[in-house]
Amino acid sequence: MSSPIEVIINAGSGSVSAEETKRLIEEQFEAHGVDANIHMANGGGEIVKFAEKAAEGTAEIIVAGGGDGTISAVAAVVMEARKILGVLPLGTLNNFSKDLQIPQDLTEAVRIILENNVIEIDVGEVNDRIFINNSSIGLYPRIVRKRVKQQHRLGRGKWAAAFWAAWRVIRLAPLLRVKLDLGDRQFRRKTPFVFVGNNEYEMDFFNIGRRSTLDNGKLSVYFLKRGGQWGLIMLIVRTLFGRLRQAKDFEEVSTESITIETRKKRLLVAFDGEIATMQTPLKYKVHPRALKVIAPAPLEEDTEE
Repeated sequence: MSSPIEVIINAGSGSVSAEETKRLIEEQFEAHGVDANIHMANGGGEIVKFAEKAAEGTAEIIVAGGGDGTISAVAAVVMEARKILGVLPLGTLNNFSKDLQIPQDLTEAVRIILENNVIEIDVGEVNDRIFINNSSIGLYPRIVRKRVKQQHRLGRGKWAAAFWAAWRVIRLAPLLRVKLDLGDRQFRRKTPFVFVGNNEYEMDFFNIGRRSTLDNGKLSVYFLKRGGQWGLIMLIVRTLFGRLRQAKDFEEVSTESITIETRKKRLLVAFDGEIATMQTPLKYKVHPRALKVIAPAPLEEDTEE
């Protein structure tokens, strides 16, 4: 590679110290004789700052290391600059890298970046905010907000805080009255959540599943078939007993764009594990094949002569 690679790492990601993470990444790139400029970012503001500076430079490849929120923030800048995104899975869940079939081992992830197999994938947008995985309103952003409060105020770990946050939010079962406008179709529902995926997901109440494709040019919108609090209770019961079925429990619509209206002027919105308060209506759309990203090359099938 003629020009250096810019690498932006969320210093708060991973199970080891920021300095140890930086050293490990430096060693991996050096082992392949590649010049990598590694930037350790403290928080979202620095992540975007480093990404924008990298986008102004000569590097064609900008690597994001961290969880899905970090990858998403860097991806928005990379897409705008028409450069190429590399991914180092250093977060807790790493859903985006898993959907891309990127190895979760750091050594193997670096190897994939250096192989430089570039594909083009879709990107979602809600009110000018880019997301690479999904966005939602209702239960999930409320759970994330309470989880963060539990972590900061009570010093609980992420998973313990998430459990208590989910319990409190689900127990109250807040419901949203929404109008979903797809242009040619409209839905009016009273539902605890609306989930908008960048491409189609395998849905499970406690575990959002994988995506088989990231370049279908569609958003997949999910909400409960059974509205109200009783529908939510039945969904939890069916999940606990392993009887949840996507087709039976969720309504799903596939679309290139959707507008979500509520009586609220402002609404808490989740996207790629982050949350923000946005003005309504929420306008979603997909950008087909708008992001160049490095992913493993497809395996060649053996052919018999």
